Parts: sequence; structure tokens; C-alpha cells
Amino acid sequence: MTLPLSTADSSPPDARRWIAFAVVLAAGFMDLLDVTIVNVALPSLQTDLKAEYSQLAWIVAAYVVSFAAVLITGGRLGDIYGRKRIFLVGMVGFTLASLACGISTSPSMLIGSRFVQGVFAALMVPQILATIRVTFPKDERGKAIALYGGVSGSASAVGLSLGGLLVQADLFGLSWRPIFLVNVPVGVIALVAAAAVMRDSRSAAAPRLDVLGMVLAITAVLLLVYPLTEGRRLHWPAWTFAMMAAAAVVFVAFIAYERWRTRTSGSPLIDLALFRSRPFTVGLVAWMLFWIGFGGFFLVWTLFMQEGLGWTPMRAGLTAVFFAVGAGMGAGLSANTLAPKFGRRVLVAGGLVTITGLYLYSVMTAHYEGAFASWQMIFPLVVTGLGFGAVLAPTIDLLLGQVPAHEAGSASGVLSAAQQLGLALGVALVGVVFFTQLDHDSARGTDAVTPQARAELAAQGLPESAQDTILANFRACVTDRSAQVDPTAVPESCRVAPAKVTPAVAQTLSDAGKRANTVNFAHTFAYTLWFGVALMVLVSIGFLALPKDARTEHHELDEPDDELVRV
Repeated sequence: MTLPLSTADSSPPDARRWIAFAVVLAAGFMDLLDVTIVNVALPSLQTDLKAEYSQLAWIVAAYVVSFAAVLITGGRLGDIYGRKRIFLVGMVGFTLASLACGISTSPSMLIGSRFVQGVFAALMVPQILATIRVTFPKDERGKAIALYGGVSGSASAVGLSLGGLLVQADLFGLSWRPIFLVNVPVGVIALVAAAAVMRDSRSAAAPRLDVLGMVLAITAVLLLVYPLTEGRRLHWPAWTFAMMAAAAVVFVAFIAYERWRTRTSGSPLIDLALFRSRPFTVGLVAWMLFWIGFGGFFLVWTLFMQEGLGWTPMRAGLTAVFFAVGAGMGAGLSANTLAPKFGRRVLVAGGLVTITGLYLYSVMTAHYEGAFASWQMIFPLVVTGLGFGAVLAPTIDLLLGQVPAHEAGSASGVLSAAQQLGLALGVALVGVVFFTQLDHDSARGTDAVTPQARAELAAQGLPESAQDTILANFRACVTDRSAQVDPTAVPESCRVAPAKVTPAVAQTLSDAGKRANTVNFAHTFAYTLWFGVALMVLVSIGFLALPKDARTEHHELDEPDDELVRV
């Protein structure tokens, strides 16, 4: 049965509503899982597919870029053609794209598959709130939305843990591939269940698609993200800066076109009237900065644990459980208990807790360096996770309270798109910060390991002049390796003819190189965490722009307007 959303409330409650909710919740969980699950598999991907670091960044970013670009359009399509129908199309495409990711044989194929995966996720995910609105009576919707917020708060962190377990398990000798293939059986089951139990709905007065607005939005995003991701690898040619400038021009053109469309034919991709609310606008910026910080954090965190500390994917994934536990606790507590009572103060407090966790993690990383154990990370990770969850779960609901009820659907779409765009920008921006600092900080590692290496060379009977020559070459090797676009590549200065060194000397230099790499990665990671601290300070300040009496509003709980659940 297909219902216009405006008449859904007058219909009797669907007896299978909680089953339908579980289905769409599983879809939302899969989406958020796929944002981060790939991070922990990056070293395995790099080895198996011989991917460059810029390609690894695109494997992460491709999904969220395409998701952000198509998200609001996905909501429009649900309004026009029926939300159940678009959900099923999205689920089919997402499952097939996940299969394509899992059987990819090259970085380019995987990046392309991730783009497609993000597109179909953008068709699937916007229908979740619509399903809640259609299938639940008013007295049950608050509970459903709280559950959705709690799942959203933990799924991103769970992705890191699950990814590590799947990669380490090497199921059927498939290495990293099960992180994508696991979506196939889950998707098939969810597809069959959705077809059987979901209740369909569509807008009583369906808006028209803003095709040109969509093209302009996608173009602006790609013009910004592409040069940020590729610039370091290409040594920042002039065209990368030209593309970023062009992104600003296209964005201005997009705003002008949206204003024109609003005045003439209507149905703009983004309702610019939203930005008349200063608290919403400032809160939107804070929300996007929050995701820029964590998009980069998830990437460099997994690189530090595996490339820096030399941990296995399983150890890195199990260590990430501590963050996931904190995120789940913070999300559940804030969404169900604290935010309805304390409003914006929960978001500000969540930002401050996040700052504390990142600060502790940075200080401890710089202190312990390569001796940093998993158990020592428990406290800073739980604290950071608590702050992450406390901000994530109630933010959209609180920000929706800053716009008129009839604009809440459009506002929800803008917030979700900002989240995905923030993730993509975080991967690109923090990648630039991390690898640039790794290059600049390369001397730290050699200085730290040189005394021990010299002592070992002396114990092997080498004269001081020979030690000086060997250590000078070693320093050049470490410096050049850190300056590589791919730090795992072997530069020419590291290619020493085997006849010139004894096995003992070679072993000494190999061990020293690993220790120097660990020191450099540790201090670079600690430095990059300060980038996250600075962003979280801005996020906390931004949330202060919300009114003091801001509370969770749940517009979709009180209004029958079909616009409220477009995304």
C-alpha cells in the first residue's frame, strides 16, 4: 500500500512497524559502517593492490563524496516515486556495488566502485526518517529516533573494530575483501525483508528535481576535494590551486541559481531560507567542522597503529573497540537522557570532553612513542569516544529546532550532506597535514635511534669513520623515505649494495629504521591530534551560538508536513 505522507498519521499503526524499523536501521548501520570500515584495511589494500597513498585517500573519500553529492536528491526521488521503491533501488545498488568493491583488482576499480556505493547509499539512507514518520504513531517515534541516534553514534567506531577482525581473519584467503563482501548477504536479507514489511509513502505534492543544482553542487565538491587529495602527490602544481578557486566560483554560481530557482519554478535543491536562522547556520558550520576532524582522525589513527606501531589489523581493530564503547555510551546517554533536559549544553560539554580525550591521546603518544600499548590507550580512547557520541547523537535534532517546522526536512538534508562532505574534506585536509609533518619531522626519528645504532656498529668492530658514513647514509634514507608521497616506497638513498654491508650491519640499520619510523609516526600523529583539538574548540564555540533554551525538537513528531522527512 502506498500512502501520501500527509495522511499517514490517520492510518492505523502497522503491526510490523518494528520489523520494518529494524530493516531500515540495518541499512543505516551499513552506511555508517562503510564510512570507516575501510580505514583499518588500508595497509592490506596498499600491499595487495599496489595502491599509492593518494589512491588510498580516494578509496576512503570516494564513498562520502558521492554520498554527500546525491543525498538530497535521493530524498527528492523518494518524495516523487515512493520511499519504499527508492529504498529498495538503493539497497540493490548498494549491495551490487559492495560486491564490485570486494572483487576489485585495481585501485581504480575499487575507487569507482566506492563512488557507486556512495550514490546508492544516498538513495537508501534518506528514506529512514521517512519510514519512522510513516510507520510509527506519535507516542513511539521518540523511542525510534533515540534508537537511530544511538546506532549512528556507535556505527562509525564499530567499523574500525569489525574491519580489523575481518582483515586479520583472512576469511577464505580473501584478505581485505570481506569488509565489503559482508554487505552482500546482509543486503540480500534486508532487501527481502524490506520488500515484505516496509510501508510505502510518497509526497502528496512531489517537488521537481533540481538537476542543474545537483550538477553544480557535485562539481563544486569535486573541484575542492580532488586537488586537496592529489596535490601533495603532484607537488602542488598551479592547476590544483586554480581548481580550488574554481570550486568557490561554482559554489557562488550554485547559490545564485538556487535563489533564481526559488523565485521562479520553485523546488530548489537547497532551501536557502534555512540560512536566515543564524543559530542554524553557525551550528551547521560547527557540525561540518566536527566531521572534518573525525574524518581525518579515523584515517591517521589507523595508519599510526599499523604503519607506525606495526600492529596487525586485528590488534588495531580490537583497540578501536574502546573508542566504540565510549561512543555508544555517550550517544545513548546524550540522546535519551541529557539532550532533552540540558539542550545545547550537552553539545558544548561533548566538544570539551572530545578536546580532553584528543589532548590526552596526543600527550601520551608523544611520551610513549613505540612503547604505546593497547591498554594504555583505553582511557584517552574512551574519553574521546564519549565526547564523540555525546555530540553526534543529538546534534541534528537540536539544530532542527532552530528552523521553522516546514523547513525541517530540507534542513535535515543539508545537515546530512554537511556531515558527509566534512568526512571527505577531513580525509583530504588531515592527510595533507599528517604527511607534510611526517616529512618535516623525519630528523626526530634518526636523532632518537642514532646513539643505539652507533653503539651496535662499534660493538661490531667498525671504526668511527665507517660508522659516520653508514649513519649519514642512514639519515639520508630515513629523510628521503619520509618525504616520499608513499612513505613505504624505497628511495634511491636506501638502496645499498649488499656487498657493502655485512648481515649484522644490515640488521642494525633495519632495526634502527623501524624504530625511527615509529618515533616519526608517533610524533606526527600527536601533532595531527592538535589539529583535531583546534577544530573541536571551534565546534564547541559554534554550538554556543544555539539558544540557551534549545532542546530536542523532533519536528517530525508533531507535524504532518511531508517535507519534514524528506531526508
